[in-house]
Amino acid sequence: MNRRNFIKTTAAATACMGMNMACSRKHILGSKNGNKPNVIVIMADDQGYGDLSIYGNKYLANPNIERLASRGVVMNQHYSGSPLCGPARAALLTGRYNHRTGAISVESNRCLDRISLREKTIADYFAGAGYATGMVGKWHNGLFDRRFHPNARGFQNFAGFLNGGMGYYDWILDYNGSPRHSSGEYLTDVFSQEGVDFIDRNKDKPFFLYMAYNAPHSPLQAPEHLVDKYMSMGDLNKTVATIYAMIEQMDTGIGRILDKLEETGLDENTIVLFTSDNGPWLGDFGGGDDYMRYNGPFSGMKNFCLEGGIRVPAIISWPSSLPSGTICNEMIHFTDWLPTLFAATGCKAPIGGMPLDGFNVMDVLRGETNFQNRKLFWQHNRNEPVMNCNSSMRDGKWKLVWPYPAGSIVKSDDDNYWYHEMFKREHFEMDVKYETLEQEIDTAEKPSLYDIENDPGEKDDLAEKQPERLNKMQTQLENWFDSVEKDRHESIKYT
Repeated sequence: MNRRNFIKTTAAATACMGMNMACSRKHILGSKNGNKPNVIVIMADDQGYGDLSIYGNKYLANPNIERLASRGVVMNQHYSGSPLCGPARAALLTGRYNHRTGAISVESNRCLDRISLREKTIADYFAGAGYATGMVGKWHNGLFDRRFHPNARGFQNFAGFLNGGMGYYDWILDYNGSPRHSSGEYLTDVFSQEGVDFIDRNKDKPFFLYMAYNAPHSPLQAPEHLVDKYMSMGDLNKTVATIYAMIEQMDTGIGRILDKLEETGLDENTIVLFTSDNGPWLGDFGGGDDYMRYNGPFSGMKNFCLEGGIRVPAIISWPSSLPSGTICNEMIHFTDWLPTLFAATGCKAPIGGMPLDGFNVMDVLRGETNFQNRKLFWQHNRNEPVMNCNSSMRDGKWKLVWPYPAGSIVKSDDDNYWYHEMFKREHFEMDVKYETLEQEIDTAEKPSLYDIENDPGEKDDLAEKQPERLNKMQTQLENWFDSVEKDRHESIKYT
């Protein structure tokens, strides 16, 4: 594939065409023999749009992700549900904007990462359809209460950790509720082996596997020979060299999973989706840890609702039913994956599921249809959500952005304490309450407006030249915010 095509940005963005769970009858079962497809969702952690060779990174070696791309569809306008870990994952797992689920931030000690118990997850859908369901890796959607453990949210098998982070050599994992302490093996390799083993155990029945790697999220730790490889290139600092080493080791693990699918003869009828939860962290944590690196043409980073924080890599492969080596320039969103992947099973959705925000985009990925005037929304700040703080909206090629005041990104000392404490403690239960702290936020007086087709870096503010468009989009953003916040206040009754 032509690398330029992967980073080409188009205006083909869009609206809802009533495709929520419907899909073409000729494709619904996915293979000539009518077998239900297996589904694997691979999630990287803080891996940006620019952290892949297929999107223009000139340093990284990720041959297995390139291999996946050669057999599938690469998305150029693929959006996370949020610029932050827990909320983003909640959107993907439920098919709903994260605010509706109750998951608005990452503070597990205050329940702000929890998916409300009134929600059904993608694992609930697949388990109800007779699939074996498994999760490997980082959860980050509920700590300190077994009701929010992956085993209670549709995943029959779990091997991973519940916290927002974990060491790569000195780790404590949870295996279906039981602790397992570090063997000294690199954690990414442990997760890759768990994924391979899950496929082996379930190769004779349909399965759904959520592979949630924590790479390349901090702490930055990688095999030294790979760090040395990137340092030897001469123009990368130690921080970025380590990040690239972490990504390469994850790529090796992904290769093992793809090899296992081929070895078992499952590759043709297995859907494999690769993505990342949000954009990269590009700042520093003090002490000279400079994370700044290539992130395509975009502004912003993790935490920010600019393109660099929410536009994330995505590749999907399904050899028996999707074209190979193609590019999709339509706007695709995290909330689309539950209805899209579940529709491929041909099964009925479970009773009691909440209304979905996403759509079945399988025919869009095939190039058989496209959206017209699709609208997408984002908002994030610590604590109680504020509409005109770090929010944005896409309407076709247009994007409205409210900036992120610096003070609204800061975590409290107590929040940081529990994050670091759970690196070294086995999971336990304690009484915690859903709580947003009081916080003064100095918001901007007005939003900005960008033409993303011609200005993907969000440099040229057109708000003064397009006042009617700006006002219309602002009203739509406000209406969306009121809707998701109304749902959130109902959801937190079940957290």
